[in-house]
Amino acid sequence: MFGSIAKALFGSSNDRYVKSLDKLVRQIAGYEPHLQALSDEELAAQTPKLRQMLAEGKTLDDIMPEAFATVREASVRTLGMRHFDVQMIGGIVLHRGEIAEMRTGEGKTLVATLAVYLNALEGKGVHVVTVNDYLARRDAETMGVLYRFLGLTVGVIVPNLNEEQRREAYNSDITYATNNELGFDYLRDNMKHERSQMVHRPFNFAIVDEVDSILIDEARTPLIISGPTDDKSDLYISVDAIVKQIQPDLYEADEKTKNITLTEDGVEWVERAFEEAGLLVGSNLYDVENTMVVHHLDQALKANVMFKRDIDYIVKDDKVVIIDEFTGRMMDGRRWSNGLHQAVEAKEGVRIEPENQTMASITFQNYFRMYPKISGMTGTAATEAPEFFDIYKMNVVSIPTNVPVQRIDEEDEFYKNTLDKFAAIAKLIRDKYENGQPVLVGTVSIEKSELLSEFLTKEGVKHNVLNARFHEMEAHIVAQAGRLGAVTIATNMAGRGTDIQLGGNVEFRIEDELRDLPEGPERDAGIARIKAEVAEEKAKVLAAGGLCVIGTERHESRRIDNQLRGRSGRQGDPGMSKFYLCLEDDLLRIFGPDTLFAKMMNNNLADGEAIGSKWLSKAIETAQKKVEARNYDIRKQVVEYDDVMNDQRKVIYEQRADIMDAEAVGDVVTDMRHDTVNAIVGDACPPGSYPEQWDVEGLKGRVRDVLGLEVPIEDWMQEEAIEPDTIEERIQTLADEHMDRKIGEIDPVAWRSLEKSILLERLDHHWKEHLATLDALRQVVFLRAYAQKTPINEYKQEAFGLFEKMLDAIREDVTRILTTSEIRLRPSEEFQLPELPDFLTSHIDPSTGENDAAPLAPAPTMFGALPPQAGGGLTVGSSAVDPYAGQGISRNAPCPCGSGQKYKHCHGVAA
Repeated sequence: MFGSIAKALFGSSNDRYVKSLDKLVRQIAGYEPHLQALSDEELAAQTPKLRQMLAEGKTLDDIMPEAFATVREASVRTLGMRHFDVQMIGGIVLHRGEIAEMRTGEGKTLVATLAVYLNALEGKGVHVVTVNDYLARRDAETMGVLYRFLGLTVGVIVPNLNEEQRREAYNSDITYATNNELGFDYLRDNMKHERSQMVHRPFNFAIVDEVDSILIDEARTPLIISGPTDDKSDLYISVDAIVKQIQPDLYEADEKTKNITLTEDGVEWVERAFEEAGLLVGSNLYDVENTMVVHHLDQALKANVMFKRDIDYIVKDDKVVIIDEFTGRMMDGRRWSNGLHQAVEAKEGVRIEPENQTMASITFQNYFRMYPKISGMTGTAATEAPEFFDIYKMNVVSIPTNVPVQRIDEEDEFYKNTLDKFAAIAKLIRDKYENGQPVLVGTVSIEKSELLSEFLTKEGVKHNVLNARFHEMEAHIVAQAGRLGAVTIATNMAGRGTDIQLGGNVEFRIEDELRDLPEGPERDAGIARIKAEVAEEKAKVLAAGGLCVIGTERHESRRIDNQLRGRSGRQGDPGMSKFYLCLEDDLLRIFGPDTLFAKMMNNNLADGEAIGSKWLSKAIETAQKKVEARNYDIRKQVVEYDDVMNDQRKVIYEQRADIMDAEAVGDVVTDMRHDTVNAIVGDACPPGSYPEQWDVEGLKGRVRDVLGLEVPIEDWMQEEAIEPDTIEERIQTLADEHMDRKIGEIDPVAWRSLEKSILLERLDHHWKEHLATLDALRQVVFLRAYAQKTPINEYKQEAFGLFEKMLDAIREDVTRILTTSEIRLRPSEEFQLPELPDFLTSHIDPSTGENDAAPLAPAPTMFGALPPQAGGGLTVGSSAVDPYAGQGISRNAPCPCGSGQKYKHCHGVAA
C-alpha cells in the first residue's frame, strides 16, 4: 500500500530515471541553433571534429550532446525527420547499454541512429542487429543516407555474400545484419585456418532491434553449423511404417514438452513389430545394441503424433518446409535436427535427406555476451525485465510516447468452442468492414487463418490472408493493413517491423503501382495522386475509429499479445484491440486451470453465448505467467549447459587464433610430442611400480605406433635402478632426433606451414567429435537425478574429464601424423584443395522445431594452404575476375560457365 502511495506521489523508479535525463536533452537542444546555421559541408565536418576530440582524451559521454545534436540536424536535412525529445531519451538509454522499450510507431529505427553514430566515431565498428534480412536491408538503405552524409561507412550482412563482401561489410563503421548471420560468421571464422580468411573484427558495440524476439524467443536453442553423415533413409522408412500402426492407447503424449512415452503394452507391441521387421538385436528394445533404433522410434513418434501438417510444417515441391511458430513464415532450406526432420520426411513420403553432425555451435546468450557493450530496443520488454538483467545485465527503461496513446483495449470475450468464437469474430469484422474501419486479425497458425478466411468469405467480407503460403508479399500486405475497409489476417506477428499507417503506406503504394514508370512528369503525377488518395483515406479511417486489432486467441507469452495490440494506436492515432478466447485454445487447454474453466463455462454458457470477466482475464494472465516462467527455465538451462561448453570453446578458439597468428608452431608440436611420450610411459610404467610389473611389450608397441620408433627397452632394463623418468627422457631424445632428421629433408617454410595446417585440422576434427560426445552426455545426464545427483554438476564434471581426454587425443594424433607419415611435397600446379561438403546451418526451437537459419556456403578451406616454394609447394590456383560474383552460387555447385568443374575450382576460385 505504501509503495502505491509513494508511486503516486513521486512516480515509479522508471519515471524518475527518465525525468533525470531531461537535463541532457536540454543540453542537446542547446547545440541546435549553431548546427542549423552550418552548411552541409560544415555539418559533415562535425564527424572528424568529434573524432579529434576523442583522440585528445574526451570520452563518448563527453561528446554525446554535440554528437546527438549533429545527428538530429543531419536527419532533418537527409531524411526530413527531426528527432523528438523522447527519441533523444531513447538514444541516451541505448548508448548506456540499456533496453529502450518504445511503443510501436514511435520511431525506434530513427532513435538507433543517435547511439549508432556516437559509438561509430571510435572506429571500432557498431553492429545493428535485426530480426530478418528484409529489415537489415531496409534499415541499412534508409538510415545509410544519414550516416554517409556524416562521412561514415555502412555495410549490410545478408545471406549469399562471398567472404570478401562480408569482410568489407564488417570493416565498415556501421554494419546491419541479422542475429543468425552474425553468429554463424563467428563460428565459421573459428573453423578457418588463416587469419586473413576471417571476416569478423574484435567485438565492440551492438544494438539489437526487437531485442525481446532475438535475446528471449530465439535464445532457447543454439546456432549450429553441421555437416552431412551417413544416409539412413531405409531405417527411417521402416520405423515410420511401424509407428503408423501404433494405436493411441499404446503411448502417452505430453503436449507441453512435445514428448511421447510408450506404455508397457506399447513397448511389448513395438518389440514384436521390430523383431518381425528384423530391426531388433535380441528381443529387448532397450538393450544397448538397440540404442539407435530407440532414437529413431522416438523421433518417428514425435513426427507422427506431435507435428501437424499445415501447423508445424507444410509440404511444398515434394519437400517438408518448416513453419515459424511466431511469424507463420516458411523457413525454406532449414531443417530440424537430431533426425526429426528425416522422420517427418518419412511420414510424408518425400525424399529423405541425410542427417548432419554438429561441427560448431553457440547460444545467442554467449554470443552477445562477448560484446563489451550491448543495448536493445523493442515495444515489449518490461514483462521479461528480470531475465534481461539476469542473463545480459541490461536494464529495461520504458520511454514515454511522444503523443498520449488513444487506443481502447476492450475486455476479452470467452466462448465455449472454436466455431462459436470464429463466428463472433467474423460478425465483428463484417460490422467494422461495413463502416470502413480497417481490421488486422492475429492468428496462431495457417490452419486458423484459413478457417477464419472461410467464415469471412461466407460473410461476404473481402480480405487478405497473410501466412506462410504467401510470405513473399508479407511486408507489402501488412503495410496496407490501415487502408479504408482493409481486412488483413496475419499469422501471429508476420510483418513485424513494417509500419501500418492509417490510410495506407505511401512508399509501398508507389513501389507497387509505379514500379515500371521511369522518372519524369508521369511518375511525379502518380506520386502526387497516391499521396492525395492516402490523405483522403486517412481522414475517413480516423473518423471510422482507426485500426481495429483482433486476437483470435491468447499467445503463451504476454509480449506477443502486446506486440499485436501495439500495431494499433501508433503516434496518438485512435484504435481498438480485443481478444477472443475459447476452451479449445491451446493456452487454456494445456496450461489453464481446466476444471474451473470447464465447470463454469460448460454449465453456464449456451452455444454461441459469450462472457467477459476481469476475473477470467486475470486467470489467463496467470496461465501466461506460468508458461513464461517455464520458458525462462528452459532458456536458463540452455545457458547453464552452454556455459560449460563455452569455457571449453574459448580455450579451443583462443588456441586456434594463437596457432594462426604464430609464424612457427614447432615449440607447440615439440611440447605435444613430449607430453605424449610422458603419457605413454606413464601408462606402461605406473609410478611406484616395480620393473617386473611394467608392460614392456605394450610400451614398445605404443612407441612403434605413435612415434614410428623401435626402442630397446629390454637393454635399458639391464641397467641398475632404471627409472620411468629415464626411459621417458631417452624416448623423447630418440623422437626429437628422428624429427630433426625428417625436418632436415624438407624446406623449412613448407614444414612450418605443414605443422600449422595439421595442428589446426586435428584440433577441428577432435573438437567436432567432442561436441557430439557432449551432446550425447547432455541427453543422458538427466537420469543422474534418480540417484539424487544434480544433473548440471554431473555434466560439468564429466565434460571437464572429456575435455582433458580430447586434449590428450589431439597431442597424440598430431605427434603420430608428423612422426610416422612420409612427407612428399607435390609440384604446386598439381595441388588441389580437399573437397568440402556444404555446411548446413540451423537454429531450432526445441518445442516448435522452427529453424530460422539461412544456408551458408562452405568456408574457403578446411586445410591451410602451404605457401609456394622454389621447386615445389602447395598453392591455390587463381582465375580471372568472377562474372558470377554476388549471385549466391554454392562453391560446390557446377560452374555456370559450363566447364564441368565445380564453381570453386573454376570462376569461383578467388571468391
